[in-house]
Amino acid sequence: MTEDFSRRPIASRNTKWAAHVTRRLVARGVAPNRISAGSVVAAALAGGAFATAGVVGPLWAAGLLLLLGAAFTQLRLLCNLFDGLVAVEGGMAGPDGAFWNEVPDRLSDLLILAGFGMASGQLELGLLAGALAILTAYLREFGRAAGFGSDFSGPGAKSHRMAVVTLGALAQVAGLIASWGWPILAWALWLVLALTAATVIRRSLRILRRMRG
Repeated sequence: MTEDFSRRPIASRNTKWAAHVTRRLVARGVAPNRISAGSVVAAALAGGAFATAGVVGPLWAAGLLLLLGAAFTQLRLLCNLFDGLVAVEGGMAGPDGAFWNEVPDRLSDLLILAGFGMASGQLELGLLAGALAILTAYLREFGRAAGFGSDFSGPGAKSHRMAVVTLGALAQVAGLIASWGWPILAWALWLVLALTAATVIRRSLRILRRMRG
């Protein structure tokens, strides 16, 4: 059965630290749309760090850039968390909030995955993963528009993709330190591609079953 949620289920949304940060942001009058825009900046920095790691010479520099890429990837997710919290729990939602909630996310996916593809030496796979990520969001919104609710199911939803990217970057850094010589970034990118493709298929089949039913 399709798990319909009006908001993406995020476990950290109900934690004390998230509530504290949300109160601070609201008290400072930080608009949720600005936080959403900040997520694109974080994604651009992540993608840039990954892309540069793929062409930089010294291994220590490549490792540092991969760490920065992983950190900015997580910062992007934090922005995605707090724009919704400030908008809903903080009561600062605006009439154009839906635009800022969706469009920056699609650009962020593409920036990070394209950069990750360049880091692994397979830009075309990164772009394909980015395209499939955008398609998962389209299917979610199509299902919602058709009256079926928002399907945030995986196994390659946004949080899953970004987790693989982050862990893949960190594992590659460990590989550089240990001189393993394994193409960990390429493996991680193929995993992102497989999980995202599976999500596209899963959400499509759920929509089709509901439409036929």
